Amino acid sequence: MRIGLMVEGQNGLTWERWIHILGLAERLGFPTVFRSDHYFIGPPQDSLEAYLSFALAARETKRIRFGPLVTPVTFRSPVDVARMAAQVSLLSGGRFVMGLGAGWNDAEHRAYGIHFPAVKERMDRLEEALQLMQTLWRDSPATFTGRYYQLEGADLKPKPAAGQPPILIGGSGEKRTLRLVARYANEWNCVNLAPGAYAEKVAVLERHCEAEDRDPSTIARSMMTFAVLGPDEETLDRGTRRLMGMWGAREGMAPAEYRAGMRQRGLLAGGTDEIVDTLGKLADEGLEEIDFQHFDFDDDTVPQYIAADLMPQVRDL
Repeated sequence: MRIGLMVEGQNGLTWERWIHILGLAERLGFPTVFRSDHYFIGPPQDSLEAYLSFALAARETKRIRFGPLVTPVTFRSPVDVARMAAQVSLLSGGRFVMGLGAGWNDAEHRAYGIHFPAVKERMDRLEEALQLMQTLWRDSPATFTGRYYQLEGADLKPKPAAGQPPILIGGSGEKRTLRLVARYANEWNCVNLAPGAYAEKVAVLERHCEAEDRDPSTIARSMMTFAVLGPDEETLDRGTRRLMGMWGAREGMAPAEYRAGMRQRGLLAGGTDEIVDTLGKLADEGLEEIDFQHFDFDDDTVPQYIAADLMPQVRDL
């Protein structure tokens, strides 16, 4: 199993912090650094525009793969996303991953005057966007006629590296999302699924693959998780208190009690042995990469711990 990092770009990310995280990840041997694509979640903080940050990642790194986890289809025209993705793909030598989703955060859409349709329309737009982007990357000229998006003889240049960026679809909705994964995605990413629950989603995806006449082994599988982990109790408590401040907690609750509640909700929280045991179960169910949230941009303790203590133990899972 591989271990990557996930950075919430709207939670106080600055250019200096982003450059530091990219260099740290490359130096420590992380294969992946994903980041969110949001204006804000909760109280507004410094928030870097995702695609500007990807251009910088392409130049600041030589090895890691990177991309949005995930870009909401509501934020930008799929033509603009396809153009930026193609150019960042070239700039990075094909290391850019095109992560897409339907969008979910109503508050940021309202705040910035962005249309936020009902879920069915968002899913319909997502599928059309996937079709349009692949058409632009492939055809010269490209024509597409959909309900929401159209092309008429568009000739996208330059084309992306290796034909097109790998497409990642995020989410675990059984009816629409996993069907879109089976139909279009090179990679499926879900969030915070415990062993057992993850296996159930895999079974649904495999049924969709059968209906699409697709080999499910051709779809890479990753998971983003809000985990609390570290080399000692002090680090665990510090990370737990940070989450308690972000998500809220009962007055007087001890960090250890909060972590116990996280485990009950299927979240990873604990020391090395506990984390490795859970990752082993997920690997047995087909998970190939886990992307841990990197919460404290000014403290390298947890990424260093992951690289030194966890990576060697899960590499052969």
